[in-house]
Amino acid sequence: MTVDLVAEEAVGVGERPIKVAVIGAGHVGEHHARLYRELPGAELVAVCDADAARAAAIAARVGTEAATDFRGLLGKVEAVSVAVPTVHHHTVARAFLEAGADVLVEKPIAENLEEAEALVATARRAGRILQVGHVERFNGGVRALHSLVREPGFIECHRLGPFAGRGTDVDVVRDLMIHDIDIILSLVRSPVVQVQAVGVPVISNRVDIANARLQFASGCIANVTASRVSVERLRKLRIFQRDTYLALDYASQEVTCYRRLLPPPGAPVTELPRIVREEVAVDKAEPLRLELESFLAAVRTRARPAVSGEEALEALRVADQILAKI
Repeated sequence: MTVDLVAEEAVGVGERPIKVAVIGAGHVGEHHARLYRELPGAELVAVCDADAARAAAIAARVGTEAATDFRGLLGKVEAVSVAVPTVHHHTVARAFLEAGADVLVEKPIAENLEEAEALVATARRAGRILQVGHVERFNGGVRALHSLVREPGFIECHRLGPFAGRGTDVDVVRDLMIHDIDIILSLVRSPVVQVQAVGVPVISNRVDIANARLQFASGCIANVTASRVSVERLRKLRIFQRDTYLALDYASQEVTCYRRLLPPPGAPVTELPRIVREEVAVDKAEPLRLELESFLAAVRTRARPAVSGEEALEALRVADQILAKI
């Protein structure tokens, strides 16, 4: 789906903007507020954060009201982005769902499976949209991969970066690796049948670097590494399938494709297959902008969100299996 198409679905001619609020004005919430302010499909009603000074600063920057208690916004907005620490995802998201608002909650969907299942059930019971912020789904390179991946046999992924000093309320599996778990599940579309994993805490008191080996019922194997204590940044995904090798650079949103071409019929038996590089067209845009446009479109049309609560629940379930092995 292109940026223009998402925007057209998010707000039609003569339709009023959707009243939204951002709950949690940290690093991620600040960008949600910035983009809602820019999007024609949204009317940013408030930015809320327990830190009054932080809420006021971000609200002033985007020209909206500041709040410190999310409960004061219940019943006053149609949709919210929940970007509070993971431990509060369930409490805040559930309150808005029960108050009749549609919710985009940042990943991971909740702190544990019980709370995640409760959120999915609440959204279903209330008839509300529950989208989860697996923003890499909107990476141009990832979207291009979906038309190229058929029956992957082996996947290798690295998501490495230096210690940022935030996000340590969860381990590196739920903080970083869960992005790749979600992407891999969406590409392989087969149940995970076996998990092996190792990981250690390095700087924080939670696992900071981890490696997992996922085996799928289809026979595909995925080797996934995530680190928040590495010197260099690296975000790459490699996929191997019959006759094709695909490489994705998340940061540059670029995909490289190599294919094996067999000799034409009648060629000498000594003629070897050729490996050719193919250009892959990628529609690049800011992934978070596309994510918010997609959320607004789902709110307006009542369509299934691009990353549903059920899909996020499955990614969290696999993450928990990895942590159990660690």
